[in-house]
Amino acid sequence: MMTFRAQRPLPDTGREDAVARLEGEVVQLRRAVDSHATVDQAIGVLIAVYRIVPEGGFEVLREVSQHTNIKVRALAEMVIGWGMGAALPPSVAGELDEAVERHPRADGHRESPQAGG
Repeated sequence: MMTFRAQRPLPDTGREDAVARLEGEVVQLRRAVDSHATVDQAIGVLIAVYRIVPEGGFEVLREVSQHTNIKVRALAEMVIGWGMGAALPPSVAGELDEAVERHPRADGHRESPQAGG
């Protein structure tokens, strides 16, 4: 059985600081949830286009992010746009193709569509 400790009331001087800290945490958590959703959508695009295994999707994003010095979230936004018909910058397309080649596909094949084309 789980027991909960009763909360002590905050002194009036600490209440404003606590509220400000908690508001800051809420903002950070909302950003994290939004970022996670964007990355998940990009992984879905990679899975659909390249037929890579789901576990490889994040690894591909991470590798391309490291090689292009683009934050994972920004790269994920590019991949989502690419999935909807936008072009990828040539350097990103090349790195994406190379990263995908290093990860297994769900069907066991190594050939995959090119991001640059």
